[in-house]
Amino acid sequence: MKLSNKWYDALKWIALVCFPAVETLWYTLAKIWNLPYAGEITATIAAVGLFIGALIGVSTIQYNKGLKDDKE
Repeated sequence: MKLSNKWYDALKWIALVCFPAVETLWYTLAKIWNLPYAGEITATIAAVGLFIGALIGVSTIQYNKGLKDDKE
């Protein structure tokens, strides 16, 4: 699976910046305001972020493999 540069950049920003920020915000506010399912929602956000990171990793490997094949 190869991602376009636009999708790659967007997913990378979401995985590296957005998801960790939302995860921390939710957990902090849930603890302050006694909101339900603080741990469960935080773990879900982390799992989705990890999945997106894995997609980015697969795309990067395939892109680099394509560059290597072009050089040979």
